[in-house]
Amino acid sequence: MTGWSWTYEGYAPADERLRESLCTLGNGYFATRGALPECAADDVHYPGTYVAGCYNRLTSPVAGRQVENEDMVNVPNWLPLRFRPAGGSWLSPDTAPVLDHHVRLVLCSGLLDRRTRFDIGKGRALVVHQQRLAHMADPHLAVMRTEFTPEGWSGTLEVEAALEGGVSNAGVSRYRDLDGHHLTHGHTGDAAPDVVWLRCRTRTSDIRIGMASRLTADAPIEVRHQDPRAVQRVRLELAPGRTAVVDKTVALHTSRDPAISDPLYAAVARVRRAPGYDDLLEAHLTAWDQLWRRADLDVPGESGRILRLHLFHVLQTLSPHTADLDVGVPARGLHGEAYRGHVFWDELFVLPYLNLHFPEVSRALLRYRHRRLEQACTAARDVGRRGALYPWQSGSDGREETQQVHLNPRSGRWLPDHSRLQHHVGSAIAYNVWQYCQASDDAEFLHTKGAEMLLQIARFWADSAVWDEQLGRHRIRGVVGPDEYHEAYPGATAPGLDDNAYTNVTAAWVLARALELLDVLPEPRRRELVERIGLDGGEREQWEDVSRTLHVPFHEGVISQFAGYGDLAELDWDGYRERYGDIRRLDRILEAEGDTVNRYQASKQADVLMLGYLFSPAELQGLFRRLGLRLDDETWQRTVDYYLHRTSHGSTLSGLVHGWVLARARRAEAWKFCQEALQGDIADIQGGTTAEGIHLGAMAGTLDLVQRGLPGLETREGALWLDPVPLPELSSYGFSLRYQGHWGVRLRLERGLLEIAVPSSDASPIDVRLPDRAVSLEPGETGRLLLAD
Repeated sequence: MTGWSWTYEGYAPADERLRESLCTLGNGYFATRGALPECAADDVHYPGTYVAGCYNRLTSPVAGRQVENEDMVNVPNWLPLRFRPAGGSWLSPDTAPVLDHHVRLVLCSGLLDRRTRFDIGKGRALVVHQQRLAHMADPHLAVMRTEFTPEGWSGTLEVEAALEGGVSNAGVSRYRDLDGHHLTHGHTGDAAPDVVWLRCRTRTSDIRIGMASRLTADAPIEVRHQDPRAVQRVRLELAPGRTAVVDKTVALHTSRDPAISDPLYAAVARVRRAPGYDDLLEAHLTAWDQLWRRADLDVPGESGRILRLHLFHVLQTLSPHTADLDVGVPARGLHGEAYRGHVFWDELFVLPYLNLHFPEVSRALLRYRHRRLEQACTAARDVGRRGALYPWQSGSDGREETQQVHLNPRSGRWLPDHSRLQHHVGSAIAYNVWQYCQASDDAEFLHTKGAEMLLQIARFWADSAVWDEQLGRHRIRGVVGPDEYHEAYPGATAPGLDDNAYTNVTAAWVLARALELLDVLPEPRRRELVERIGLDGGEREQWEDVSRTLHVPFHEGVISQFAGYGDLAELDWDGYRERYGDIRRLDRILEAEGDTVNRYQASKQADVLMLGYLFSPAELQGLFRRLGLRLDDETWQRTVDYYLHRTSHGSTLSGLVHGWVLARARRAEAWKFCQEALQGDIADIQGGTTAEGIHLGAMAGTLDLVQRGLPGLETREGALWLDPVPLPELSSYGFSLRYQGHWGVRLRLERGLLEIAVPSSDASPIDVRLPDRAVSLEPGETGRLLLAD
């Protein structure tokens, strides 16, 4: 299928880790990087496998202190399979001449296809063809088929397959001073000559891991145990023109899995009853075909090909299998060890896409947050507040996992990390609760778990707001905004900033939605909820007051990123670009110079402009009116222009948000930022970070740009609202979505024409609202609507 594969030609050691990350295969339960099976972890290769939600905590000495970190664990490596002509050296692209090397990621089928021709001397060659998959129908299985074909020779080929338990977390160079040895008690054994197993456990969290491998070959299998390594060997007799095949089928379980007794027993039983390669492949292809139908996306050209790659990686990290797990949204997918596999606010960019395709996955991800609501309430009490204070970085149990110190690779210094003051993560969770329920019409969730989270987050904001008599407004002090560069005022002895505009406006939104929810809850449920959380009448009055009086600072006729932003020095942007070229990580550059970005009007990524990402122009203006402020189009345009010239785009999310906002504010410049968002990982524009794991929020955000951003699609008040904005570079595209019980609603925009096809069902009609009209579409009906110029 044209545009449905990602291909790499030739062997390039310098690019290998980037390719491994982008060629990761997963199924929502686990994922394995696209490393070559014959290559061990070293400075070139990193064959990591990660199970969703499998974390472990270790303490390491750093800069004279003991630092505790929780990591997503690199579990035993199931890939190893090496080969050599009898009596020769083991072959790999690093040890033998390579005549041809071809790697292809097949998106439509979830396959990684690799073909390498090795020169083994004297005019002879060995062709190695492998196909690998992480099974999408059975999330505990992985399969790899290897075909060996000799060219110009015959003889014996030795093949060694293994399960490797001697692994550690070593995939991110700046973490290498930290203890990464998370596994212990590694033991191996065999259930039959063709089935070997490995078991181990994590050192602190005590998660038991069981892995079993079945080797199928047309030759006797020899078993060797070298704890923590289970090894199988075969000797294949090769002849010219004949291909020998070795299949490796692997099962993986952990003690976190439901409906099992022992993970090792479960893994051995599963791999023994697994069918052969052809049957496994057929079931896998069917599962992927179903996913692509539910997430149908039709965008022409290279942009469409990149969007399919992004969708592929989103589905591998957060598939329907995720709905059965207690996991959040890992910012770097299950593709590497950057950010230690933690859960940040990236669900803000991921769930709006999933809501309209896989609402059951969105619900599960929100339940991850609800299970940790008690921990968030404890965190709020610890800082003297009521309500829920969710952590900036979350892992296994919902405590704050943000590091106390971080390393600047440019200066080599360990520095205090104050990013835990990004309390706006709570607003992101509340926003996702509301958006999910609007899209899915899941009143049960909204009235129960969703309401509990929304009200406790609102309570935290109301209790954080302090009345300023001089201003005549409430203020929220001592926070860090989405920008992340600014953690303190210049010369301040304590971290934190006052009245971050994004934080205050979104807090006002949360409070307004919480009050709205209390009004519409069925009376018996409202009474239960009020009793359960101890909400009194005075609090409701306080929420109403705070939601209308939170301070939003302005300077020079634009919204200030935070109080005092306009007083900071201007940066010599041209000078720094001339000296350093890439200044995306301006904070590291300035710190290495002995300076600090806190002194300058310079932002890492969208902060104020995030408001234009979350809210339509009409909704944002309504929020400001509620706050007693006027936000007209001219003021917003000035604000966009102001920050556009003061942002270094040190995050992959920045281009996405700027492209989204500029599509409506300054259309001519929007595509440049949309392209940056599309290219972020495939071109590794952040300079080496993609090799440590893809940026899941940015990938999902580009999909949502096509799904909601450009069509102006909103789900609110029981209707689909659409206000399309045509970009010359992307004026024709289509997609399907799932909306309030309707499966497969099909939307297509084609140069001034909007077509909406509602599949036949017994569901209610869909109300569609355009800026100039309202339309009701019955199931089985297709509407063709001309758009106003």
